Amino acid sequence: MPDAFRELPPGLRPRTLMARGGHLRSQFMETAEAIYMSSGYVYKTAEEAEAAFANDGSRFVYSRYANPTVAMFEERLRLLEGAEACRATASGMAAVFAALASQVKAGDRVVASRALFNSCNYIVTQILPRYGVVTELVDGRDLAAWRRALAPGVKAVFCESPSNPTLELVDLAAVAELTHRAGGVLVVDNVFATPLLQRPLQLGADIVVYSATKHIDGQGRSLGGAVLGRDKLVRESLMPFLRHTGPALSPFNAWLLLKGIETLPLRVEAMGRSAAEIAAFLERHGKVARVLYPGLDSHPQHQLARRQMSGGGTLLALSVAGGKPGAFRFQNALKLIEISNNLGDAKSLVTHPATTTHHRFKPEERAELGIDDGLVRLSVGLEDPADLIADLDQALRAA
Repeated sequence: MPDAFRELPPGLRPRTLMARGGHLRSQFMETAEAIYMSSGYVYKTAEEAEAAFANDGSRFVYSRYANPTVAMFEERLRLLEGAEACRATASGMAAVFAALASQVKAGDRVVASRALFNSCNYIVTQILPRYGVVTELVDGRDLAAWRRALAPGVKAVFCESPSNPTLELVDLAAVAELTHRAGGVLVVDNVFATPLLQRPLQLGADIVVYSATKHIDGQGRSLGGAVLGRDKLVRESLMPFLRHTGPALSPFNAWLLLKGIETLPLRVEAMGRSAAEIAAFLERHGKVARVLYPGLDSHPQHQLARRQMSGGGTLLALSVAGGKPGAFRFQNALKLIEISNNLGDAKSLVTHPATTTHHRFKPEERAELGIDDGLVRLSVGLEDPADLIADLDQALRAA
């Protein structure tokens, strides 16, 4: 819903789809997408209302179910991802939870990679088990570990690739094959790579989730999320879950995300070039113990990154000498780059995962994930890379 999107010529490239896809014009024929800030819709007759609530999909009935502005965002992202269907949510975590919870019931098994964002880990290890779902974490880099974990059968598999914050990769094609052999569906959080640098559905994944708050908005303005996949899977499992639990995306936020998509390729390309330049500089810096960036030859999974990604991305991690005190001195000495737990923004941002995004993990769990006390995650923005390098250099020397 709906079927009135502007018809586009076949074979358009991603940058064109991001500017032109998913447009619904009203009778006023506006240039920019309209913001339909309406919770409900009216009917000319009682019979029309009855037909609408029979859920035939012919019209909008309530903005918790669907909304014209939200539908435009869903369609544009669907075209970009190359998915059969897309549903938007109020946040990225709402997308992750809905993608998993809509697939499972008590007694089912979920297997996930252990390198997960704090809230994703909480869903897998704390929330789902409360409802009788059996869950297991594995080293996502180890295909033998996946084989062992999936041997008893599985309902859903979940992973981030690259992961937050240490940029671990999962061999998506291999894990998709193992998941399907075990009878499950593979859900991939693709937020670090964006739809531009990695296509999980083409690699065999069944569902892709995004925090649209990150690169898709890219301006630090709006929360939002999205779940994409096969039409049957989205229609039969996901849509009833979203309809009745209500994590609906605001039409205004959807409009902001629509405008963000228009510039997504320009931003990600420029930010990725800068990130690669900065990663190479940091790797040579005497005050940096290690640099994690998929685009570097030194990344332990660099060859896998080259195989399933078209670029190294906009995120990197560095370990500052001196542990937590050194990392804090480094962050506090930055004059241009700001401290924030957000990422994918036009402004460069830095955070200390051990005390922010992954503070809930026990020290031994962080150590297992490679999150040492000196680790800092850097989200590279649109500033001139020479200015960013100068700021990093002076802060590292001060640390």
